[in-house]
Amino acid sequence: MQSPPSAVLVNLGGFSLHYYGIIMFFAIISAIFVMRYVAKKFFKDVDTEILLDILPVIILCSILGARTYYVLMDFSYYSKHLAEIPALWHGGMSIHGGLLGGILSGIVMAKIKKFSFLKYADIFAYGLLIGQAIGRFGNYFNCEAFGKPCSIPFIKLYIPPQYRPFGYEHFEYFHPAFLYESLWNLFVFAILFCILKKFKNLPDGAIFFAYLILYSIGRILIEYCRLDSVRYVGGIAVAQVVSAIVITVSAVVLIFLFKNKKKG
Repeated sequence: MQSPPSAVLVNLGGFSLHYYGIIMFFAIISAIFVMRYVAKKFFKDVDTEILLDILPVIILCSILGARTYYVLMDFSYYSKHLAEIPALWHGGMSIHGGLLGGILSGIVMAKIKKFSFLKYADIFAYGLLIGQAIGRFGNYFNCEAFGKPCSIPFIKLYIPPQYRPFGYEHFEYFHPAFLYESLWNLFVFAILFCILKKFKNLPDGAIFFAYLILYSIGRILIEYCRLDSVRYVGGIAVAQVVSAIVITVSAVVLIFLFKNKKKG
């Protein structure tokens, strides 16, 4: 697998149109389409107008959360390169930060609009998985989020010298970790979609917290392959630590939701 010839699609005067931005835009549009479809098909009691009304706020807060989290994790770099902080087209978005921003804004919007946060969160889970699966290809065009050196034919990804990490300059091919995560997201989407079709009486929030658990399991495994984890705690990537916490909390919440459903 070859690396892209450029991260920029076209230069128009002083303006550059980056592949990363185009892919993120397409990822968001695809996520919205999937959420609207799922809501209309399986959540008949959900007001799709409210869904569309709250989406801009939640998307904006998710993007801000994703970027803020990433900047804070690599603050030693961004504190010296302040102009890079708003440069989203250069990459650097954290899914954990995006989730935090989206959840907090969703809770606030639920209070304002008076709807069930958990029910709408279930719908968002499907959009998130498709958006993440597509969005990961932005990493490909930025030559980032790749893994350790790889020699497996048809899988190995060529990385130009200027993008290779320190200590790995003499390696040419690496694992396409971004692709592994994209495929994992599609796999989780298929599982949750099958669950949605088969089980009709799940408690509100069950799909969302199942998504958090399944995504986090994949993230922990794939993180072992990556070379660009921003920060470590005791030799363990922060993303793995956070994912483990997310799994634990989500499992506890899931147990509570199902027990509460039985009581009801």
